[in-house]
Amino acid sequence: MAGVKDDGRPLFLRIAELIENSIVDGSLAADTQVPSTNELAAFHRINPATAAKGINQLVADGILYKRRGIGMFVATDARAQLLERRRRDFARQFLAPMMAEAGKLGIDAEEVKKLIDVWEPQR
Repeated sequence: MAGVKDDGRPLFLRIAELIENSIVDGSLAADTQVPSTNELAAFHRINPATAAKGINQLVADGILYKRRGIGMFVATDARAQLLERRRRDFARQFLAPMMAEAGKLGIDAEEVKKLIDVWEPQR
């Protein structure tokens, strides 16, 4: 798991996002145990309560589940849930403003699609 960058968001949310990223990229598969709150706290040099808050947020979201006495594990459908949520967020965060700007410039959806087709090979 990559380090926790200070981007102004609460630390527990950044911890949750690190775990989510590991699920999305496949490094934490379904039914895999996630690091404990103490392991996360030691690795990131943060308070264990903060790490626990991030973990608990993922449990509340249905991304992780608890096995009593063993630890926290990735839910079977966690990756699908995260991908769906991130696709919705992507549309809201990037596509909506892009289409609003395109509208201001008189560019319709068909022209935007053409621009994307031209842009794609350049990546």
